[in-house]
Amino acid sequence: MGKFNAQELSDFAQYYGFHYNGINPNALVKEVLIEMERGLDGKESSLAMIPSYITPVTNIPSGKTVLALDAGGTNLRSSLVYFNENGEAVAQGTKKSPMPGTNGQVSAQQFFDAIADAAIPLLKASKIEGIGFTFSYPMKITSDSDGILLTFSKEVDAPDVIGKAIGKGLREALDAKGCKYPGPIVMLNDTVATLLSGIASISPDGEASRTRNDFGAEAGPVIGFILGTGFNTAYPESSIPKIKFNSHSSPQIVVCETGNFDVRYRGKLDIEYDNTTKNPGVYFLEKATSGAYLGPLTLHIIKQAIKDNIIKFKKSDELLAITHFETRFLNEFTHSPLTAQGPLGSLFAHNESDALAAVQYITSIVTERGALFSAAVLAATIERISSSFEPYSPIRIAVEGTTYLIYKGMRRSLEAYLHKMLYREKPLPYVVSPVEQASLFGAAVAALSK
Repeated sequence: MGKFNAQELSDFAQYYGFHYNGINPNALVKEVLIEMERGLDGKESSLAMIPSYITPVTNIPSGKTVLALDAGGTNLRSSLVYFNENGEAVAQGTKKSPMPGTNGQVSAQQFFDAIADAAIPLLKASKIEGIGFTFSYPMKITSDSDGILLTFSKEVDAPDVIGKAIGKGLREALDAKGCKYPGPIVMLNDTVATLLSGIASISPDGEASRTRNDFGAEAGPVIGFILGTGFNTAYPESSIPKIKFNSHSSPQIVVCETGNFDVRYRGKLDIEYDNTTKNPGVYFLEKATSGAYLGPLTLHIIKQAIKDNIIKFKKSDELLAITHFETRFLNEFTHSPLTAQGPLGSLFAHNESDALAAVQYITSIVTERGALFSAAVLAATIERISSSFEPYSPIRIAVEGTTYLIYKGMRRSLEAYLHKMLYREKPLPYVVSPVEQASLFGAAVAALSK
């Protein structure tokens, strides 16, 4: 078996164009900013910059109760959320039920009736200020904060709902059941919900729990960042020329769709892997950073290293034959490579530590590049809004997603790159904070935005 050779592996990464040292971080940040600007102007851009028509509340009023709904995957959650004297969200009476359409096909009426049935007991239990509804399926958000469904994922079988306005459908179902609700229903996606949950959970001074604010200082803006199965960001924008929106006092949340950013720092193996996916030619950034793709992409790169005789071990043919490989398998391997377990670790004999080290080394290079890409997107977003905060009220980045939280090396490297990018000329205070129950609490804050 060949001896571990870090330089040879780095040369391999540079030759195939996936080494992070070939990326100019400052130039990448500028490229993201340019694409953001083009998307806001309605020009051709890989960033859609979708208006949410939601203005984030800056100070959450205490004593308010709202109904929060969260539809995603196979479950529908409903909860009364109360905002206490510190502006913290407190969930009450949370219920979880199957998402309508996950146990067989349902009609549009059956779909909306099921959601209404989940909401009615809570509407009767308390006087509410609004309904916020996180709907984690592709929607076109309208100017009245409703959402027109574009498609469902494969888990939900309700084809008649596609093309319908979800908020309107819920209101009509409530009315038909004798539960008249005249207040606002605000639809939002999971990235906007992550941003809004940060308002409720991250203190204006950046602490992970609400603290006293004796100076009455305005809180800094919040960015929503998802790095899990997918990749996306959302932030408050004061100027959106394509919809003739301009308001510095009441900015509007924009969903960037940054997973689709057209990264030019891609190599031959990235392009080859992209062509094997279900959606080739799009979501280039997401395919280099997120949990849906990191494992399969890294496996594709390792296979090439085996073909080039850069990595050698007895069961290499078995690795080359792998057709299904999830990111969690790779994460388990990198966290405990010496246990020789799992779909990857079990392929190496005890005397093949050099090959084991080579696989770990290449994986680290791919992860490091993903962290750099992610940090550049966040740095660009922060630079976009950096004029609207005070040093004692940092920009707050609310984060949700397992790739950020548990994928080995991702969080540490991402935050290191981000700090370097933002502090290269002068301090630009910010805080990165994971948020819990983002979809539910974000929906609750959205209900107060109208």
